Amino acid sequence: MRLASALTRLDRYIFRQLFWSLIAVTFGLTALIWLTQSLRFVELVVNRGLSLLVFMHLTGLLIPSFIAVILPITTYVVIQFTYNRMVGDRELTVMRAAGLSPFALARPALVLALIAMVSSYWLNLVVVPSTLASFREFQWEIRNKVAAFLLQEGVFTAISDKLVVYVRRRLPDGSLHGILVDDARDSAVHDTILAESGQLLDGTNGPRVLLRNGSRQEIDHQTGRLNMLTFSENEIDLAGTGGQDGSRAPDMSELGLRDLLRPTRASPRDVSKWIAEAHKRLAGPLASISYALVALVSVLTGTFQRHGGFLRPLLSVLTIVLLVALGLTIDGLAARDNTLIPLIWARAVVPGIVSGIILFAPILWPRRAPLGGPANTTDETVAD
Repeated sequence: MRLASALTRLDRYIFRQLFWSLIAVTFGLTALIWLTQSLRFVELVVNRGLSLLVFMHLTGLLIPSFIAVILPITTYVVIQFTYNRMVGDRELTVMRAAGLSPFALARPALVLALIAMVSSYWLNLVVVPSTLASFREFQWEIRNKVAAFLLQEGVFTAISDKLVVYVRRRLPDGSLHGILVDDARDSAVHDTILAESGQLLDGTNGPRVLLRNGSRQEIDHQTGRLNMLTFSENEIDLAGTGGQDGSRAPDMSELGLRDLLRPTRASPRDVSKWIAEAHKRLAGPLASISYALVALVSVLTGTFQRHGGFLRPLLSVLTIVLLVALGLTIDGLAARDNTLIPLIWARAVVPGIVSGIILFAPILWPRRAPLGGPANTTDETVAD
């Protein structure tokens, strides 16, 4: 009864350190990744006049996808660091001397890895597709609809990569004066439009502008001819080229698992990518368990040294780096050839199986003592 109570207290003690360390490391690394990735969208604030609140909301939608990617890695880092610190503080020495088995010492880390795995499944299958869909929809709205209503006086505003608008003066009622439009959205012709005045309109597919008293210059890319015409009124569409009906094509990262496994909406060349993405979402969270077991093998097996060692943690880190690099390579290959999809599962599961055998085999299948010899009661050597 006392031993069971002690194990429970030790489990809580180790798990508490692991859990809060995981929260801190994941939060810190996520903040760092968010900071670097959000710099790509600064131009939306600088060039298109969006508020800081809109910028924070837009980039904040990316945070769940960052967490889903790094959670297995931060789980490994926390387990490796915490157990190595306990070795340095001689806490594991005392626990081993008290008769705790490797499984008893590994139990809090395995619980943490299980929580990380369940959280990763929730993120991959529910949260990330939803937030990425909202992010891309919001971004598309900004680039193709909202931006046109943020035209600034005396500024060349890039509505899209092939559409630039300049307004000399804009009045509060939406009327524009001194307008220049450079439109290269049509691959056949390149238009440059000048107008004395105009009015912003809200069309069904996005913003439009009614131009008055202007001229239109067109360069035919096939013949090289310059055509010019004047007009009293001309209406152009300022929406981007997202689609003929003003909608955008969905990306596979924002689709649910069912749509990925049945890629009826994908183009023929993207079918293999969608199927590989589905298996990646299903297999990826299992890496949390595998990485945790790799860390536990490095700290709980072999000859135990009171002050720790350098070789086993180094080999453990190199193993994780190799597994991450191998995973990126396999994901790319499987997206082109679906016959390689079993490698996605093997990369996530096999390291955990091998590490589990190394760690727990002495417990499940203890060595038999030779006839007439003393029984081997422990597989660990505690070195002073």
